Amino acid sequence: MFTSVHSLGLFGMETFLVETECDLSGGLPRFDIVGLPDTAVSEARERVRSSIKNCGMDFPVSRITVNLAPADIRKEGPLYDLPILIALLSATRQITAELSGSAFLGELSLGGGVRRINGVLPMLLEAKKRGIQSVFIPANNAAEGASVTGISVYPVAHVTQLLAHLRGQEKITPVTPLHFKAYESPPGLPDFADVRGQLGAKRALEVAAAGGHNVMMIGPPGSGKSMLAKRIPSILPDMNEEEALETTKLYSVAGALPAGISLIRARPFRSPHHTVSSAGLSGGGTVPHPGEISLAHNGVLFLDELPEFTRAAMEALRQPIEDGTVTISRVAGTFSYPCRVMLVCAMNPCPCGYFGHPVRRCTCPPNAPARYLARVSGPLLDRLDIHIEVPPVDFQQLSDTANAEPSSAIRERVGKARALQAKRLRGTGISCNAHMSSAQTRQFCALTAGASALLEKAFEKLGLSARAYDKVLRVARTIADLAGSDEITQEHLAEAVQYRSLDRKFWSL
Repeated sequence: MFTSVHSLGLFGMETFLVETECDLSGGLPRFDIVGLPDTAVSEARERVRSSIKNCGMDFPVSRITVNLAPADIRKEGPLYDLPILIALLSATRQITAELSGSAFLGELSLGGGVRRINGVLPMLLEAKKRGIQSVFIPANNAAEGASVTGISVYPVAHVTQLLAHLRGQEKITPVTPLHFKAYESPPGLPDFADVRGQLGAKRALEVAAAGGHNVMMIGPPGSGKSMLAKRIPSILPDMNEEEALETTKLYSVAGALPAGISLIRARPFRSPHHTVSSAGLSGGGTVPHPGEISLAHNGVLFLDELPEFTRAAMEALRQPIEDGTVTISRVAGTFSYPCRVMLVCAMNPCPCGYFGHPVRRCTCPPNAPARYLARVSGPLLDRLDIHIEVPPVDFQQLSDTANAEPSSAIRERVGKARALQAKRLRGTGISCNAHMSSAQTRQFCALTAGASALLEKAFEKLGLSARAYDKVLRVARTIADLAGSDEITQEHLAEAVQYRSLDRKFWSL
């Protein structure tokens, strides 16, 4: 007896349709699963067997062969438990419902419960693309199912519940699709109004947020670097529906989507500890999963105490932050994950932290500051658009009771600048200045005569690279957008050049 039901598979971020075929034949009792299964899929034999018996159904005493097609793509994880069970029950005629327009996903407990799995959202989107009308998923993944419209998603808590539905005894109520709505910040989030002083750093971070630029902050301990970085999400514009779906898909694949959350609407803020490995930062592992840089997609990746990260971890960022995609090659295959992030780095100027401090004396040996700064390679530093110094805050600034500018006011200016960029870059696949190609930079960053002469002098004096030249133009374009100017003037360019001049103070030691 032969039968087949639909399921889906996941390979990195790529999804594909899987045909779960089941054949019963004569011979000694045996239960085989073929189609390039991993260990978790092969162990489905025992989970399916126990679930069928503990739910009061008959497990066939015959030769059982289950094939997961296409057989040349590796199948991973326990999500095939439910489709294997349904195919087996259909082959034994314990289920007679029409299953051609349905797909099944879910891990089984020995008692017949259906457990949560990873990657439901991208698989539902693939099912919709393939014309599947109904998908049965674990009840604990129901919130993800609500993000997909145009398809019936049924949450299943137990096998008996699913069987009653398929037999027409008691129908399962499908998940009600949720329409996308903009993120509403909950009260109590970190606000720039809490930061005293640091007007220059605040301005630089406003420019960075407006254009999606990467930032390096350098300053002594306690000057407010981490405090500033943690408030960047409060001035970033809301994600649109496409960005929210893409970010949620990454979290779903990584198994990091919080329970009960249908869609991630707040921009991510990831701050890994400096002991993170290069695989943990960029992604990887025996079975590759998204790393911190991908989990920060469409948001902020904050690396505090940058020189304390391993050299391998820092250098692993070079290609991803430039291309917006990280590619991981393993024996199992090649995986690509999006990682369009705003990279924010913070560091001290020396091991003790007080090199160049106006009051406190640096206690490091003579060559220690230079060796410490050299831990950050030139190629990585060159990929950071804005370099700013965060000086110590004096008593007068700390004790000032006047209210500083709140994040809401800064966010309004950032939103207006982003809107100008989105209009200018419509149809290009990008939405902010930091992601422009060299050709787009030449097209949209035309300089006035005075600005062009200033850039020529700065290029020669600062020894800028070709990459840094483009980055200065993009930052200047963002500054002009904040000012509402169509052209980049000498004033806009001067501020952009200033954000690259910090290298001469520290990295020329």
